[in-house]
Amino acid sequence: MHNAIVIIPTYNEIENIESIVKAVLSQSEGIHILIVDDNSPDLTGLKVKELQLEFPDRLFLESRMEKSGLGTAYIHGFHWCLNKHYDYIFEMDADFSHNPDDLIKLYNACHVEGADLSIGSRYIRGVNVVNWPLSRVLMSYLASIYVRIITGMKIHDTTAGFVCYKRRVLEALNLDTIKFIGYAFQIEMKFKAYLKGFKIIEVPVIFTDRTKGESKLSSGIISEAIFGVISMKIKSLFKK
Repeated sequence: MHNAIVIIPTYNEIENIESIVKAVLSQSEGIHILIVDDNSPDLTGLKVKELQLEFPDRLFLESRMEKSGLGTAYIHGFHWCLNKHYDYIFEMDADFSHNPDDLIKLYNACHVEGADLSIGSRYIRGVNVVNWPLSRVLMSYLASIYVRIITGMKIHDTTAGFVCYKRRVLEALNLDTIKFIGYAFQIEMKFKAYLKGFKIIEVPVIFTDRTKGESKLSSGIISEAIFGVISMKIKSLFKK
């Protein structure tokens, strides 16, 4: 991998941060990491600063004053990475639900196969989720079907958070107009890239639920995704 960076938003990920940083950086000398930390009370940001002494030219930290949502963390990170002229910009969770070994698959989908946006998909080949209760698997799977029906996107895993963007995609999207902050953020980013005609490839991956730390999923995030998709689709019709 070359000129690539992985954005990892964090809030209270002290149990995972050192392991995920080292696992990602071990994939390739050409990959860097940007941690966007929302002032974690467990001092995740402080641990990142310690790790920067070990990886001074490959690990970067942006600290925000408070917990402001996944979407705003990624938008902050996108702007930072574009200003630093990275060509391949990844989204990834800190909790090992996304396997660092799969980063090369997403990179090759863009660099070799010509995708503008590659998605680590749980649902392109059946349901590849480990350690989730059946209720959550069904909720996630049915949510993706719902989004496909409403938006018309031919994407199986519309809420996936394991993604690689070529910089030209992020440059083409007006990032400051992205409205949503939870799972709907992931849908909105894919939908806007889809509307602009970018080539999107889904790469099959296995999603493994976190074993350390706490999930950030909430009822508000779910509600935002359900109702936000409809308003997003309606607005896109009026723009046409």
